[in-house]
Amino acid sequence: MKKGLFITFEGSEGSGKSTQIEFLRQYLVKRRKKVMLLREPGGVAISEKIRAILLDVCNKKMGSECETLLYLAARAQLVYEVIAPALTKGYIILCDRFMDSTVAYQGYGNGVDIEQIYEIGNFATGGVSPDLTFIFDLDAEKGLARIKRQKDRIEQRKMDYHKRVRLGYLAIAKKEPQRVKMLDATRTKENLQQEIQRIIKMVFGM
Repeated sequence: MKKGLFITFEGSEGSGKSTQIEFLRQYLVKRRKKVMLLREPGGVAISEKIRAILLDVCNKKMGSECETLLYLAARAQLVYEVIAPALTKGYIILCDRFMDSTVAYQGYGNGVDIEQIYEIGNFATGGVSPDLTFIFDLDAEKGLARIKRQKDRIEQRKMDYHKRVRLGYLAIAKKEPQRVKMLDATRTKENLQQEIQRIIKMVFGM
């Protein structure tokens, strides 16, 4: 039986979600909550190896179907090895990306059939899904401009692709307003974290 909470952070490149998820982890730890912070793809040894393949700029010939299945495979192992067991032990799991990323990036971005992504994705996760999701919305050009390091294989794609990804996230938020909370990523870090903490308190009574 699930006892813990599963909260995911989503958004386009450079939206600041990774910074905010760490702020929230610190906030919850100070309140003596059992917290686990994970990232996707990755989080465990097998999934990290898949991540390296997915983001390697040398893998230019990777097909959309292969890419989608690799993301789902990495997720399946993370759920099996860490997420599902931790939830039964009452942990609050904070995950940097989950199923919504695959729908936005591979579905809306690459044109892979979205219903198939959900169907195979449900098999991969054993039905595990987030209790709450934050999507950080930001103009694609502004987000990519924030990245100062060398861009990975996905980040190097054309601007039209990244714009489709953003539209995908907007569609997900519209479809599931109870689970998904859209945040304006142009706001200050402090302001965003205050809003996140307010929503956490409101939804879960913390």
